Amino acid sequence: MSAVTTGGGVRPTRRAVALTTGLLIVFLLYSLAPTWFLLVTSTKDQTDLYSTFGLWFSSNHLADNFQAIWDYHDGVFGRWIANSVLYSTVGAAGSTFISLAAGYGLAKYEFRGRGALFGVIVGASLLPSTLLAFPLYLVFAKIGLTNTVWAVLIPYFINPFGVYLGKVYADTSMPTELMEAARIDGASETRIFFSIALRLVRTGGITIFMLDFVNIWNNFFLPLFMLNGERSFPLTLGLFSWVQQAQQSRDMNTLVLTGSLLSIIPLAVFIFALQKYWRSGILMGSLK
Repeated sequence: MSAVTTGGGVRPTRRAVALTTGLLIVFLLYSLAPTWFLLVTSTKDQTDLYSTFGLWFSSNHLADNFQAIWDYHDGVFGRWIANSVLYSTVGAAGSTFISLAAGYGLAKYEFRGRGALFGVIVGASLLPSTLLAFPLYLVFAKIGLTNTVWAVLIPYFINPFGVYLGKVYADTSMPTELMEAARIDGASETRIFFSIALRLVRTGGITIFMLDFVNIWNNFFLPLFMLNGERSFPLTLGLFSWVQQAQQSRDMNTLVLTGSLLSIIPLAVFIFALQKYWRSGILMGSLK
């Protein structure tokens, strides 16, 4: 048996606890293995990278690799970081606002075709983003916006799954009675949304922003189709261009691995910085 029934409820057996703990440890090791590999290989020079064990340290060349990253091609790696921060921050902020506004409208207003529209949005959220990259390129090429910031940002603003989450949070966090009371007091629909609704769905907004930021930071196919200038690349596309150079002319694996390690640091800092606000919002909602 996997559990024992006691007066206080169901208590798992030692065997179940041990099995669950073992599975969690395996999952943790599996999740951390790529990061450990990047950390180890970033400390090696070109010779040690091929002559020593891949999962353990040898001589420490981390500072030299960092310096080589920042000096290569007039510091283009720093430009890629700035581009990724720009695309992820502005794209996630725009997507969050549009998702909350659209979700609020779907949740709180009655209009003809609302159910069909919501069904289309849910269906659109099931489409893989890679499938839409080429059609989007054709559209933006037709209007002359390829190889611009807007060719990357505008598609990021539209997130069907974010709209779905916005509707769910508006349904659960924004009481209709509160809207009616605000209308009786003379508040306009715009003021109700900006002054009341946005504050109540703050937890949902942070959730959507976090998911969008991570998705945009890791996105590869959309920038691949839309951008052709090295100075406008995000980190994902920039590191891919280094891999291509390594295959054609020069072994740049050390730069690629060190750059990959550096690329996950801003993302980790972002997640840990917003985690406390996300958690506190969930706790406040549960108390209410």
